[in-house]
Amino acid sequence: MPQVNCPKCAAPVELDSGIKFTKCNYCGSLIFFDRASAGFYYVIPFKLSQNDAIGTFRRWAGGSTKAKDLDRQANITAVKKVYFPVYMFRRDVDGREEVIIEPAGSTTLPGLHSLKVPGGDLKIFDQSFDTTEAELIKPDIEMTHYLNSLPGKSKEQSLVYFPIWKIDYTFNGKSYQVIVDASSSEVFSNEFPTRSSAAYLLVAIVGFLAFLVEGFIATVALVPALILMGITVLAVFFLSLTVARRL
Repeated sequence: MPQVNCPKCAAPVELDSGIKFTKCNYCGSLIFFDRASAGFYYVIPFKLSQNDAIGTFRRWAGGSTKAKDLDRQANITAVKKVYFPVYMFRRDVDGREEVIIEPAGSTTLPGLHSLKVPGGDLKIFDQSFDTTEAELIKPDIEMTHYLNSLPGKSKEQSLVYFPIWKIDYTFNGKSYQVIVDASSSEVFSNEFPTRSSAAYLLVAIVGFLAFLVEGFIATVALVPALILMGITVLAVFFLSLTVARRL
């Protein structure tokens, strides 16, 4: 049987063909491997509680590009604590180290191709690590799927379980989903309710046409044209302010 060294205690561990996970008989560490013979298995602890994740989502929903009052009116229908598997490749590229993260599990969830492993937060995944109440998604993509396309030379390759909060919500009768990175508080979403720009565009067009007309008036009556331009400036300002508050 092939062997790898345990990443925690360095004891030899025999690998049975066709098995993805095994346990070190010496220290109890869980070890991952595939056809690439990777024997490193890490996990990143959750830094955000469920309430923290919901608060992070609400702050994100209050951004200027989001629909008005999305932060207050979004109805959260489900919150799920998940450990998602990714492959971490440390590569030597022209004398410098690059860290490349790729999903180890098939997914349509947003943002999971953009995760960044924070330095110093990796923990060896062994029997002492508590995954209470978190869903552990099993990898179903082989590491060899990525190896041929990676730059440089390999320094380390490992499986890392990444902590995320999956939040489902509804707004105006439509369902949406966001992912909150539980290590960095970054929020990912493929689709979300956006603030309409039609009203702003209408105000801009009306203001432009008004200034165009007033420009012609100025060629024959400068003072009245300047007064009208001043009124137009104020009107555009207050209309824009009204649109921002209501939409």
